[in-house]
Amino acid sequence: MKPFCRTGATLLFGAGLGISVSRLLSINGVQDEEQEANLLNRLPVVPVVQASELTVTHGSSAVVMKYGFPSLANIKTRESYVTSYDPRTRTASWVIEKLNHSSLHGPSNRKFCDFKEDESVHIFHRATSADYKGSGFDRGHLAAAANHKWSQKAMEDTFYLSNVAPQNPHLNKNTWNNLEKHCRSLTKHYMNVYVCTGPLYLPRQQADGKLYVQYQVIGKNQIAVPTHFFKVLILEKADGSGVELQSYVLPNDQVEEKVPLEHFLVPIEMVERASGLLFVHNIMKRASSRQKITANR
Repeated sequence: MKPFCRTGATLLFGAGLGISVSRLLSINGVQDEEQEANLLNRLPVVPVVQASELTVTHGSSAVVMKYGFPSLANIKTRESYVTSYDPRTRTASWVIEKLNHSSLHGPSNRKFCDFKEDESVHIFHRATSADYKGSGFDRGHLAAAANHKWSQKAMEDTFYLSNVAPQNPHLNKNTWNNLEKHCRSLTKHYMNVYVCTGPLYLPRQQADGKLYVQYQVIGKNQIAVPTHFFKVLILEKADGSGVELQSYVLPNDQVEEKVPLEHFLVPIEMVERASGLLFVHNIMKRASSRQKITANR
């Protein structure tokens, strides 16, 4: 494999369009740049994890986990994605899916799908639709239903509540939906698009000057409401010359519709530190087994 390009917002979209960390956090009321820098510096770094690959059948046995596992806890495989479930929050830590032209077209129909409990999760740690009723939050897909039109079963599997997290309705219907559409549009320009999506629970500074992680829970089963969501995209170039990265963090709040998606691009290191997951190491390890890689920061 030829050199892969570790790209940030400015490399992918041109100078001036990338989001700074301060701009991202100011959406949620954190204005002081020094405080923001301290917040990010205190986010945890976790040790490297390694694992063998899992496969999910899609047409010709596509390898969804080609670029490794961000973490190894409670791994579950579905028809269309692989996920790591967090029983404490009643949501997934991450979900990875593989998109290409063939996965986006097929006979599936969303009207035959409905949200359902994941019976592979212990009843103590399982979300139900009743938990969302009257909560003011949508059941927000992590692996999007529209990404898996190639199979009715694949689309139905995205409706497990283990693939869902409480999401602000305005965000779900607008900016988040636009980000999902953006992921699908990239299949026109790249051979494969690997999408990893998950919740974040970011600390904020309170009046006493200390940092706290605070989040709401909903329903009888106390489903955790993320403060933010992330998407990490691994883009395989059609000519086989390497991969590019895009990483986004969005607040779980109403976002002005006029704000462009480029505003939410962040350095991949921010997602790794904030989520406790690792992406770049696995990508570089996968590619370096073939030849030396150059990484543009």
